[in-house]
Amino acid sequence: MVAPRDLVNARLYESEEAVIADALRHLLRARPDLRISLAIYRYQHEAISLARAAALAGVSWSQMREIMVERGVPLRIGPETLEEARAEVEALRQALV
Repeated sequence: MVAPRDLVNARLYESEEAVIADALRHLLRARPDLRISLAIYRYQHEAISLARAAALAGVSWSQMREIMVERGVPLRIGPETLEEARAEVEALRQALV
């Protein structure tokens, strides 16, 4: 089995952290189910907005809302801070483009 250190020693990456970050990025691209589950987890535990969760999951705001309702995740209504409101507006702008 290949270890992160092997890729660093072969000068393919600068650090083991870079290997792991790249591996995680590829894993989440290949497994949309994991992206969605991670976005839901962060929504529930890190108080990110629904729009931010949708962006992390790679789905639209309305799709993310539907997924959360289907999974029984309680939705927070409206942003709690001005920063969250701006993030939601920006995520919706990007979704509409």
